[in-house]
Amino acid sequence: MNKLNYIVLVLLVSSCASLTGPEGAFPDTKYDFLDEELSDDVVTTDDLELNTEEDHYPIDIASKDTVFQEVPKPRQIFSAGGASEVQLRRLGELLWIYVETLPSTTWPITRSYWETSEFELLDANPETGVMLVDFNDEINFKITIEHGIKESSSEIFLSGVQKDEETLVELDQEEIQPYLEDIVNYIADSVGTFSGTSLAAQSLNDRKKSRIFSENERTVIELDLNFERAWSTVSRAINSSQIISNDRNREEGIFYVSLSAEEESNESRFNPFSFLRRNPSEQIADPEYIILVSQSGSKTLIKAEAMTGNIQDAEDLLSILNESLS
Repeated sequence: MNKLNYIVLVLLVSSCASLTGPEGAFPDTKYDFLDEELSDDVVTTDDLELNTEEDHYPIDIASKDTVFQEVPKPRQIFSAGGASEVQLRRLGELLWIYVETLPSTTWPITRSYWETSEFELLDANPETGVMLVDFNDEINFKITIEHGIKESSSEIFLSGVQKDEETLVELDQEEIQPYLEDIVNYIADSVGTFSGTSLAAQSLNDRKKSRIFSENERTVIELDLNFERAWSTVSRAINSSQIISNDRNREEGIFYVSLSAEEESNESRFNPFSFLRRNPSEQIADPEYIILVSQSGSKTLIKAEAMTGNIQDAEDLLSILNESLS
């Protein structure tokens, strides 16, 4: 090391000491605590009670109001137009509950009902959608939850099963109707505020009762229902939509229908050639379409035809009908 480098090194060391040393501009303070002295202890009285818990939610004990009250049930919901709808439906001797939620959501609500009821829940299988409830000494209630016709809907059925033999028992519909009505009220009270879903019951969401396919370039709606229920379903869809029923022939499985002026007016906003159709102000006299309902094995097929033979018109009508099926 030459003399110049040595001089530079000495200057650097001395400058660091002058900055951080005991006498420097920025002295080290990490050992200052050793010079601190302990203060005298706090003097307390013998009757002083120390609170070791912090109460983040204090209650006003002086208030005359009751602190613990029963939590009120949520408001009952019976609505349409996109909200969750709950109905008790009947077709002849068949009673069932219709709910506008997926089966995976309907399942835990229905299970909660039976778990909080006076009856004992014997078994609950979310994969099959079946629950068994101890009703009396001879019969068990069998509750079945299935996917409905409409997207994101469920159907709940209540039947009887003979104990030990596991054979179905025909139940008096008037006897079980009060139980179904009670379930309807419970679900209506719960579905608006219930946000949970059962992962174990997710498979029920895939077992839909409706399927759409093409046959000879025509759309066909397939319902996993017998003819009686399918006919009733189509009839209810017509009544709840802008489709006018001119006539019907149940033995032939035919509905003679027309589109209402309001529905055609709505279509005209999207169809640039709608002016070629009937004037909406004209009174409907003759049917414009036919809806065909036919049995195919255990399922039912729904098709539509336009009296003019226009395939697109028939497709449009079937689309309107499909939106109202439930």
